[in-house]
Amino acid sequence: MPAYLLLLVGVLSRLLPHAGSYNFTALGGSLLYFGARRRWWEMLAPMAVLIATDYYLTVYAYHYAFHWQGYVPTFSWYLMAMVLGGILLRGKTTFLRVAAGALLGPTSFFLVSNYAVWVSGFGYQYPKTLGGLGLCYAAGLPFYRNDLISTALVAAAVFGVPALVRRMNGAEEQMALAAK
Repeated sequence: MPAYLLLLVGVLSRLLPHAGSYNFTALGGSLLYFGARRRWWEMLAPMAVLIATDYYLTVYAYHYAFHWQGYVPTFSWYLMAMVLGGILLRGKTTFLRVAAGALLGPTSFFLVSNYAVWVSGFGYQYPKTLGGLGLCYAAGLPFYRNDLISTALVAAAVFGVPALVRRMNGAEEQMALAAK
């Protein structure tokens, strides 16, 4: 249940005005957590919710036509982020694994999504040259930075707080045993 609630927070952070500006959302961290805590077949429901959210944002918030083909890289990344959470963070969750997930998730999205914008022609202002690709990536840096920060904050909270509570409970039990 917490995985679904966190995913809801991730979706809402994209829908609220100004919350999702410059890509500062809870989505990346919530997808990592969902993948770490749920089974593979349970990823279908979040995919449907995320696709519906993209449709809503594109058509009603940004007032563009929705072409699903343009979202294949994004939809693929949603799935990849959940799989990444399952591979890295299911079972033993360590600081290094959480940090790797918080770095790999936003970095992969930055690389895939900006390349897709450049190659698709949606970023019509970027020439189809190596310099144009560099300009496209440079334009995405503020979004990448905020995605990296927000994913790290969410991942630290959802993986770190429970680990800290477990550690504190273990220390209390050790102190109680030592007092006997």
